[in-house]
Parts: sequence; structure tokens; C-alpha cells
Amino acid sequence: MLKVAWAPIYHHPLPENHRFPMAKYSLLPEQLIHEGTLSESDFFAPNMLTPEQITRTHCTDYWNELDQLTLDPKAQRKIGFPLSQQLIDRERTICRGTIDNTEYALQYGCSMNIAGGTHHAFFDRGEGFCILNDIIIGAHHLIDNHGFERILVVDLDVHQGNGTAALASGDDRIFTFSMHGAKNYPYHKEQSDLDLPLPDFISDDAYLKLLDHHLKTLFDRVEPQFVFFQSGVDVIRGDKLGRMDLTLEGCKRRDQMVFEICHRNEVPVAVNMGGGYSPEIRRIIEAHANTFRSAAFYYT
Repeated sequence: MLKVAWAPIYHHPLPENHRFPMAKYSLLPEQLIHEGTLSESDFFAPNMLTPEQITRTHCTDYWNELDQLTLDPKAQRKIGFPLSQQLIDRERTICRGTIDNTEYALQYGCSMNIAGGTHHAFFDRGEGFCILNDIIIGAHHLIDNHGFERILVVDLDVHQGNGTAALASGDDRIFTFSMHGAKNYPYHKEQSDLDLPLPDFISDDAYLKLLDHHLKTLFDRVEPQFVFFQSGVDVIRGDKLGRMDLTLEGCKRRDQMVFEICHRNEVPVAVNMGGGYSPEIRRIIEAHANTFRSAAFYYT
């Protein structure tokens, strides 16, 4: 069985350059159900994250400013979205979905989020369209409620998971691996436990060879009890924010590698969708759908 978190779509008026990417959050479930990869019963609607769950990971003052909609305009611009109650509620729902994903993954082997992967959110601030860091919130849930000591974050979004790296710094229970564009955002990189900065326009063969090597090494080194997979598809050729040269098939093979090694080692995996900004919405949906199709192959 494959359980998939789905949060309400954010309908607050957005700047023109934000509306197109947001469409994928409603189109992707429709595509997956239409083609039979998933059924409506596979989706669940999470509740909202509690303030206590938020402040386990984030600064209390920062959360209060979000909750009261008093966040400084400069800080809002760094996030990239105009602040609203609906936006904050949706973020809390997305993050709760990732917590729920950890429980479903422990039960079924894998669980996924139609959203999430908010890896640019720091302890006391958000940036890059990320407000709260759902990956670290999920990791803290596993530590606090299941006593996990070896959690592996596999972040394959084209952008470094800078907020995730910073939040996990000094906590040897969370190992962060980020494979990202060396010259891409964020221009100031944080230090993950393992960073693999890649040159612009790297091809399928070179990318997949590196990934295969490092995944095998990490599973031997970390011996993870749980994996968070940040599966952004902004690595594909032509992505507006990407600057890599993976094909759709190469990106699909990337996902298969992650699921293969998790499944073979019987390590539960929670998947966060991450970025995808191709000029063609059909290409974004196809790339993200491939991630879900690959998961379904192993876990249904």
C-alpha cells in the first residue's frame, strides 16, 4: 500500500511567476488517479501541525510572527510568498503530512507527500518558497517518538538543502546528503554532512554514476533506520531554475535507484516532492508522476 498526503491548494492571489508552478499540486493527483497508478483511497488529508510540533524545530519568536501574521515584509520577500492565514495553514498541513508519512512508511515501507520538501526553511526564518522545514520536523518526530538514531536525508533537488543542513548541524542522529548544482541557488551554501556540488548541465550518465556510488557508500556508512527522500524534478533539462541536463528517463532512473536501495535494505522512506519549474506543465507533471510510479512499483 502507498499512502499519499495531499494538502489544500493555496488560492490566495499570487504574483504571476508563482501561479504556474502551483498548478502541479492539483494536476498531479488527477493524473495519478486517471492513469491508475493511485486510487482516491490512497490519498489522505492531514490535520495541521501543532504549535508544539513547530517549536520543536523552529524558533518560538519566528512561529509567533507567522501565527500572528506580523512577519517583517523583508522576511516575507525572502520567503517569496505574500503572508496570509491560508498560506500558514497550508504549510502546517504539509508539514503534518510529512509527520504522518513517517508513520505510514514505518507501516508500509513508503509514504509520499504531494508537496513538502521545504528544505530552505531555517530555525528562525524561511526563504526560497519554504516557511517551515518539514523534513527536519519529520525527523524530530521519529527521534522523539520512536527513538531513532540513524536518519538519512537524501536531497536530490537541484538546490542545496541549506535549511535542512543548518537545522541538522550538530545532531549526529540526522545525516544530510545533498546532491545539487554547484552554481545554483542558494549562493551561500550551508554544510551538509555530505555535499555533492555538480557542474552545470551534467548528463544522465555522469549524474547516475555518482548517485549510485554515493547511495551505496552512505547505506554502508550510515546504516539508516529511515530515509527522507527530497525528490525535486528541477534537475531535468530545460527547467527554468535548474541548469542540469537530465532527461525524463534519467530523472526516473534516479528515483528508482533510491527506492531500490531502500526496498532492498528494508529501510522505510518518506518522499517529499520538492521543486519542478519546467516551462511546460506537462513535463513537470510527467517528471513528478514518474516518482510516484516508481514508488508504486516497489511498494504496491
